[in-house]
Amino acid sequence: MDREADMSPFLKAFLEGQGYTVKGEVGAVDLMACRGDEPPLIVELKLGFSLTLYHQAIARLAVTDSVYISVPKPAGARARKILAENTAMCRRLGLGLMTVLKDGRIDVQCDPGPYEPRKNKKKQTRLLREFERLRGDPNDAGATRHGIVTAYRQDALVCAAHLAKTGASRGRDVAKATGVERATTLMRDNHYGWFEKVEKGVYALSEAGAQGLKHWAFSWEDNKAVSEK
Repeated sequence: MDREADMSPFLKAFLEGQGYTVKGEVGAVDLMACRGDEPPLIVELKLGFSLTLYHQAIARLAVTDSVYISVPKPAGARARKILAENTAMCRRLGLGLMTVLKDGRIDVQCDPGPYEPRKNKKKQTRLLREFERLRGDPNDAGATRHGIVTAYRQDALVCAAHLAKTGASRGRDVAKATGVERATTLMRDNHYGWFEKVEKGVYALSEAGAQGLKHWAFSWEDNKAVSEK
């Protein structure tokens, strides 16, 4: 479909099949449908999801609660993710979403209605755990230029700094000296490549680890991890 107008006949037929009288380009509205004494139904059309499309649809909520956006059904490798993300967005905004297939079929992804979010306890618990594990406040909100300092990275930096001072050490000794309970597992998994296994249970700082300590100069005075230029 090359034009928004290409979708219009399919949407019109779909709505007329549900008993609506449908007219296009009513004022600033792309499609408007009426059925008996019900509030009007409005559909805003675009060839793809965009901020402009959402702005238009939200503006139509001043007229009626029955507002849909409609786009050709996404195709390609990321289609499922794009559709899922935008369906979730519509639900949060109280909008409906209809997608038009190449053969003219209409898929109603969601209908307009009040958004009632369901809290995800697992995600909440995970976030709270990360909050508790973080030492101080190492990240400026919204600032990612130097990378995000996670609790895991902080623990790795602490272990690396200890090995830089003491040399090769047993994991249990590093854990005891630093307070990082997962020190042995962290050094064994070696996600950043900062550690080298010397013998069973004994680890040393690798060259990458030494560079990591330089890159993430760690300040305990203000609890900030700062990336060196």
